Amino acid sequence: MLRNFVRQRFFVVLVLLAVMLVFFTLTQERFLTPENMSAVMTSSSILWVASLGLTFVMLAGGFDLSIGSMLALCGIGLGWFVNEAGLPLFVAIIFTILLGAGLGALVNGVPIGKYGLSFLVVTLGSLILFRGLTNLWSGTKTQQVISPFLDELAFGSTLGVPNPIIVMVVTFLIMLYVQKYTFFGRDVYAVGGNAEAARLSGIRTSRTLIAVYGLSAGLAAVAAVLQDARIGAASPQVGDNLVFAAAAAVLLGGTSFSGGIGGVGGTVVGVLFLGVLQNGLSVGGVESYWQQIITGVILIAAIALDLVQRRRTERSKSLRTPAAQPAVPAS
Repeated sequence: MLRNFVRQRFFVVLVLLAVMLVFFTLTQERFLTPENMSAVMTSSSILWVASLGLTFVMLAGGFDLSIGSMLALCGIGLGWFVNEAGLPLFVAIIFTILLGAGLGALVNGVPIGKYGLSFLVVTLGSLILFRGLTNLWSGTKTQQVISPFLDELAFGSTLGVPNPIIVMVVTFLIMLYVQKYTFFGRDVYAVGGNAEAARLSGIRTSRTLIAVYGLSAGLAAVAAVLQDARIGAASPQVGDNLVFAAAAAVLLGGTSFSGGIGGVGGTVVGVLFLGVLQNGLSVGGVESYWQQIITGVILIAAIALDLVQRRRTERSKSLRTPAAQPAVPAS
C-alpha cells in the first residue's frame, strides 16, 4: 500500500509541499499560526473548486480555457438574480450554478463532444464570448451583492471550521465519489485513455464530453458564488488568471494533459502547494510580480513533469509488451 502511494504522480509535489512548509515555518514567525493556516485554506477556496472541475475535463483528454470568464459571468449573474430579479438567495445560487453548467455543456460540450471540434479552439472562443457577455450584462460596472448569508459563507464558521473550508471539503468528497464510484467517472477515464476504444465498447463519448464541460462550468459557477461572497460584490474584472492557476494545480497533482491519468486527490495537493507558496511569499514580503514569475515557472515545470511521466509510462508499457515472434514457416 505504501509502495503504491509513493508511486502516485503527485508524490514528488507532496514531498516538496512538506519541505516548503518546514522552510516557511523556520524562516517566518507568523507562518505556522492557526490564523495564517486558515487564511491559506480560505484564500484557496475559489481555485480549489474550479480546479476540481478542470480535473474532469483533463481526465477526459480536453481542456477548458473559459473557466475564468465563466466565473466572472456567473458572478454577474448571481448579482443580477439577487438585485434585479429579486430572487431569494438560495434560488439565485441554484440558478447561477444551472446557468454555468448549461452554458458550459451547450457552448463548449456540444461542439467538442458531438461535432468533434478542437477543445482549444472552442474554449478559446467561449472565453472571449463569456467575457463579452459579462461586460454586456454588467455594463463593465461592479455592483454590490449584499446578503447576510453570503457574509456568513465567506467569513463565518461552523463548529469552529471556516465555512469556505467546509464548502471545499464537501465539494472534494462529492467529486471524489463521482470519480471513483460512478459509471460517469469510469467513462471519463475511458474516454480520456482512448476515445475510439471507449466508443467501440459502448460508451457514449459525446454525452460524456458534454457532461464534463458542463461539470467544469458548473463548478466555476460555485466558485463564482464564493468569489461574490468574499468581495461582497459582483465584478466583471475577476477570473483573468484563474485558468492558469487551475492548470498548474491540476498538472502538479498528476493529471495528464493526454487524459485518462490522475484524479481530484492529486489536484487538491496541487492547490495546496500553490496556496502555501503564494502565502509564504506574501508573508515574506515578496513583490506580487515575483509571485507571478514563480507561478509561471512552476506551470512550465509541471508541464515538463507531465511530459517526462508520460514518456516513462509509455516506455515501461513497451518493455512489458512481449516482442512479436517471427512466423514459423510451414513444413
